[in-house]
Amino acid sequence: MKLDIERVRADFPILLRQIHDKPLIFLDSAASSQKPLPVLQAMEAAYRQCYANVHRGVYTLSEEATCSYEAARDKVASFINARAREEVIFTRNTTEAINLVAYTWGRANIGPGDRILLTEMEHHSNIVPWQVLAQERGAELVYLPVTDDGRLQMDRLDDLLDERVKLVAVTMMSNVLGTITPVREIVRRAHAIGAVVLVDGAQGVPHLPVDVQDIGCDFLAFSGHKMCGPSGIGVLYGREALLEGMPPFLGGGDMIRRVELHRSTWNDLPWKFEAGTPAIVEGIGLGAAVDYLEGLGMEAVAAHERETVAYALERLAALPGMRILGPPAEARGGVVAFTFRDIHPHDLAHLLDLEGIAVRAGHHCAQPLHKRLGLVATTRASFYLYNTPQEADRLAEALEKAARILGKAG
Repeated sequence: MKLDIERVRADFPILLRQIHDKPLIFLDSAASSQKPLPVLQAMEAAYRQCYANVHRGVYTLSEEATCSYEAARDKVASFINARAREEVIFTRNTTEAINLVAYTWGRANIGPGDRILLTEMEHHSNIVPWQVLAQERGAELVYLPVTDDGRLQMDRLDDLLDERVKLVAVTMMSNVLGTITPVREIVRRAHAIGAVVLVDGAQGVPHLPVDVQDIGCDFLAFSGHKMCGPSGIGVLYGREALLEGMPPFLGGGDMIRRVELHRSTWNDLPWKFEAGTPAIVEGIGLGAAVDYLEGLGMEAVAAHERETVAYALERLAALPGMRILGPPAEARGGVVAFTFRDIHPHDLAHLLDLEGIAVRAGHHCAQPLHKRLGLVATTRASFYLYNTPQEADRLAEALEKAARILGKAG
């Protein structure tokens, strides 16, 4: 099924905005996506009609809020094909979800001499928590390198996977290169030597059909705000057996079964990891975002992005002085990071904003990857379900105009 792009765009009221008297072209969904009307309406209705704290009240508003909030968990579990709703933990975002695993599973299972295997294309959120853990526990970080064209050097994987590796943490899709990683193969090979696998799905889950049982991963982390949902709500999927054996992440209300002066016992999954009042309305908004994406069909979303980014790559590659990072369209998602002539990415982003085009400039929380590629910063245009080939044309035209303004034409 093909997306009806005009109908999709009509669902996003922010796309009607004018920026510097130009129609908004939003090309920064890799950082945070825009929100469709069904999500905005669901959150407004929650605040207007049934807002109350969840889980503890026996009055009508609390029971309604609890029902809506926990229904969102069921929707997420179905969306990623978790075996049970107990495997879906609500967090603030991907970063918190990864830290939860590092602080709980990691501190219980990683010791001196153990290894944690990452890749050179990881976001800082999937590097820094493991650095902290490794320094604290006397473990070692090792990295699967990337090729010059932005693919993982899979032929090096077996050399790095040995009995010392206890955890493999890998992105599903690079937020700089757009590279879609072969997570199923990595999981299979990691499990063969007894390692646990965490997948950073921040860029993958919003854009691709995801089935955690098919992938076989032990943990999957992702954020609501990158998948048409609100900020402040994220997800950690974990295999139930692992979650059961992990100590709590935060202590406080809702994550306890019984509290005495000198000891406490913990609540059942998933609430053992959800201390305090949760992001109630944000959770309801995430549920509405899942409904929206499932209504479109994730296969259709992925196909639309492949088509759009293929056109964008062709259009941008035709510009003299353009260097596009990452693999061809068939091996990447909707992310296109590039350098253009010798224009600083921040200058370029500013001039593009004057044309109504929102892009990201900088290292995109991936400094080691930029260093590997011999760069300090890049400009990044990221495409999502509401972007069109015509917007790629506008981007190319605006880049040429920016070059003329800065005396870099020709």
